[in-house]
Amino acid sequence: MNATLMTGEVFGDHVAPLLPKKEEHLPAIWAFAQSGELAHQVRLLDKQVKIAVGSLLKVPFSLSRWLQVADEDFPNGLPEPESDDPTQWLFHGRPEESTAPLQAALARLLGYRWPAELDDQMRLSKRPRALVERCDELLKFADEDGIVCIWPVRGEASVADRLRTLLAAAFGDAWSASKERELLQAAADEFNKGKVARSLDEWLVERFFEEHCKVFHHRPFIWHIWDGRADGFNALVNYHRLAGPDGEGRRTLESLTFSYLGDWIERQRADQRQDKEGADARLAAALDLQEQLKKILAGEPPYDIFVRWKPLHKQPIGWEPDINDGVRLNIRPFMSASLRKGGKKGAGILRTKPNTKWKKDRGKEPESLRPKADFPWFWSCDPEKRPEHRQDFQGGTKFDGNRWNDLHYPNEVKHAARERQAQEE
Repeated sequence: MNATLMTGEVFGDHVAPLLPKKEEHLPAIWAFAQSGELAHQVRLLDKQVKIAVGSLLKVPFSLSRWLQVADEDFPNGLPEPESDDPTQWLFHGRPEESTAPLQAALARLLGYRWPAELDDQMRLSKRPRALVERCDELLKFADEDGIVCIWPVRGEASVADRLRTLLAAAFGDAWSASKERELLQAAADEFNKGKVARSLDEWLVERFFEEHCKVFHHRPFIWHIWDGRADGFNALVNYHRLAGPDGEGRRTLESLTFSYLGDWIERQRADQRQDKEGADARLAAALDLQEQLKKILAGEPPYDIFVRWKPLHKQPIGWEPDINDGVRLNIRPFMSASLRKGGKKGAGILRTKPNTKWKKDRGKEPESLRPKADFPWFWSCDPEKRPEHRQDFQGGTKFDGNRWNDLHYPNEVKHAARERQAQEE
């Protein structure tokens, strides 16, 4: 049971806010909560997985004792919010002060910026605010289009070289070859039982994406797209650009498919003409990847996006993702694609498989808001017992409101729904 200082955010019913009757008692209550004593005491009273809120009010609490502890722990008052964890909203954005420096640095290289950098009114303590103000010096290292290839493509330097340049700027005099090995060792200790990557290149190809998924709770915002070969086409793509508004997402995927991958394909053809070893296999793998990306652009099942809360006439046609629908739904076409060889089962054209599933979600939909013409999947759909319901299900006789996610609809069905909607309007 964790405790944190609340700064006014919306919260769910799995959170119980403790509001002191007198503000001057807040430091004592916070000292009590963050010490772990509150959690220990409440578990003596309530052993349920989800404790009753009232149990918190039954915990014995010595105000005088904890006021004294608070005076010792917080002589200058309660601490202002801050975090060195890049998964947190409050993270300042500096890799060298991060709990995951390689992840934070690579995110910056791909053009990602944290909310604290974009909101100068965000409540932060002095240290992270000072770090935020220094983030501008790292902006020049960010890639312009959110696509970087691990092996050089289109005249760009390799990701490893660009990442080293950014890390050197972030760490300053503390950066060295030994610091690089230290960061790789730290990543290995946390994620790979101490088996360290031999180089930054190896970490990028073999380890980065799996670690990225774990760090960011299997909602990755940098996608490692590859052709199944470690020496083949490997690209890191900023998902926020890949799912950008007003057609930006589609343009980004087209650039990856035809410009970056196209350049790689031409190089393999040139190597093939010169009888270079491995060129035939690399060319075949790259061409296969290009075909998979074309299918995602077209969006026919199983390469389509399905969003259960959107009516049929608003379902995406081809690659036109809405970032607000979330990584879980938008990543499905990339995991549906298939590689010739080399990919982990279920990962599609991603370097490894995020722990992402599209099974039925809990809860039911309200019938009044889900008419069958717009939401046929809420009407007697059962793809687990009847697999034919998984594709182009047009609704049954009875509304059940079940929240299925792994369904598919052809583009012609979506076009027809849009035409009907236009006529009705």
